[in-house]
Amino acid sequence: MRSLHVLHSEAATGWGGQENRIFKEMCAMRTAGHHMEALCQPHARLAQCLRDEGFEVHTLLMDGPRNYVRGVFRVRSLLRTGHFDVLNTHSRRDTLLAGVAGRLAGTPLIVRTRHLAVKPGSLVSYTGVPHRVIAISEYVRRLLLERRVDPARVATIYTPIPLSSVVERSSLRHELGVPADAVVVGCVAVMRDKKGHRALIDAMAALLRRPDVFLVLVGDGAPLLEELQAYVRAQGLQDKVLFTGRRSDIPNVLAGFDIFALATEQEALGTSFIEAGAAGLPVVGTDVGGVPEVVEDGVTGLLVPVHDQGALENAIRMLIENPARCRSMGRAGMRAVRCSDRFTSENMVRRTEQCYSRWLKERARYS
Repeated sequence: MRSLHVLHSEAATGWGGQENRIFKEMCAMRTAGHHMEALCQPHARLAQCLRDEGFEVHTLLMDGPRNYVRGVFRVRSLLRTGHFDVLNTHSRRDTLLAGVAGRLAGTPLIVRTRHLAVKPGSLVSYTGVPHRVIAISEYVRRLLLERRVDPARVATIYTPIPLSSVVERSSLRHELGVPADAVVVGCVAVMRDKKGHRALIDAMAALLRRPDVFLVLVGDGAPLLEELQAYVRAQGLQDKVLFTGRRSDIPNVLAGFDIFALATEQEALGTSFIEAGAAGLPVVGTDVGGVPEVVEDGVTGLLVPVHDQGALENAIRMLIENPARCRSMGRAGMRAVRCSDRFTSENMVRRTEQCYSRWLKERARYS
């Protein structure tokens, strides 16, 4: 298709799965030949990350009535002078600001991407402002349809993961002082209550009394990180539950695990499960949100009910005590991710191009 001019907007200032998805999408679409720019708040971490990659990033404050009115007129001017084909918004606040500006500017296509695993409240930022909606999983799409968003207006495009080469020898165990023959259960996730770190620690408490079992928690996030560290010390497990903080070498980290476990309470998709599968790890997860779309229960991993500590413990115990089953599930997970293009950047670009192209034609037909 022809090269498109696309402006992505995001009001959030932190960093999580949503911002990571925007970053990966913009990089992949630029590689495919499209012109990509971003609109963020001045203090947003995403803004700096995109600038470091050479993207043009426009900034404005999006909080408060005065900033809203000023912002609408600024963004309307930006959209007109930049001749953008597509405005893709990502949060409610920037949708109501940039999306309204896009309507006033006559931007051909306004798209809202929905990232969250909860039912949307007001529908104005899905039906009143944008022309079309992208959901990052079928689960998220179903939540929108349950709120009576027109199915013809919503497409699912999965978030990709980087498919790097499999790491043969990890440095993780040497760094942490974990024996080479120990069983390492690992979790990679930002430290937030909904990620279920405490539930995972509780489920593994008895297993960690064994000298050959360790739990490694990778990720940061105040104040939960400090609270979990204090909780582990109070349990007397500080030598068996190891915290690494945020890591940039995730393939190397995953190669140091034997089992991946995440007791998340809420998940739109679960890219950490996909990354674990790509690394050849069996996974234990909770049967929530979009997780069943990326974990085949009994084949690539085990899914348990959320908040069921006994089921979570039994699933991890089963894999620890059955190395052959553990390896079989790991191989199945690797095949499911690496022998399919569902979670590749190329597939995301292809699907995004198809949706943008179709929606632009539909818009032109009825305008």
